[in-house]
Amino acid sequence: MFVVTVDQVDSRAHDDLVGRAVRDVTVTYADTLVLPAERTAGDEFQVAVDDAGAVLDIVLELTRAGSWSVGVGIGGVRHPLPASTREATGDAYYAARAAVDRAKKSPTRFALETVADEGEAADLAHDCEALIDLLLSLRERRTDGGWEIADLLASGMSQKQAAEALGITASAASLRIRAAGIRLEDRSVVALRRLLDRLGKLAT
Repeated sequence: MFVVTVDQVDSRAHDDLVGRAVRDVTVTYADTLVLPAERTAGDEFQVAVDDAGAVLDIVLELTRAGSWSVGVGIGGVRHPLPASTREATGDAYYAARAAVDRAKKSPTRFALETVADEGEAADLAHDCEALIDLLLSLRERRTDGGWEIADLLASGMSQKQAAEALGITASAASLRIRAAGIRLEDRSVVALRRLLDRLGKLAT
């Protein structure tokens, strides 16, 4: 199981973003949530997910704004599951707590943990974290124009349709896509989903 613990950055100096984030995650990922997204502390929330792709999507969505430290814990959980994530426990929850604590000190505001100290699961966890860090660093360098075309493509538009929507030529759209690393990100996401899925099976 994947547990994501999320802590708002510099919450004392900004409006409370937790309530809205909890609603957005719950609506967007309802089909993959093992337990509902829920506030677990004043500026923190947590969600349990059983799908590697959804976990990666949640990480990418939350880290984009720069408002959150995101920790992913992978491992088993105690059954039967309670109705509330605040009452749940197990290795995945312990790992998620350690991960978010590390994420607060990370340049990308992300960390991933399992409780395994050695072996294939531990090695794969280190690899996944390193590769996700690399992807997040790529996304941090993306310009507003890059995000503009990335969002249009993500909505289902073709490259030609996106160019028309932005009022630019097809060649300008290609240059913007290349500069934004959008195709590279797409390939990376596919690979990372496979790796996280493998890690989830090893660590549980």
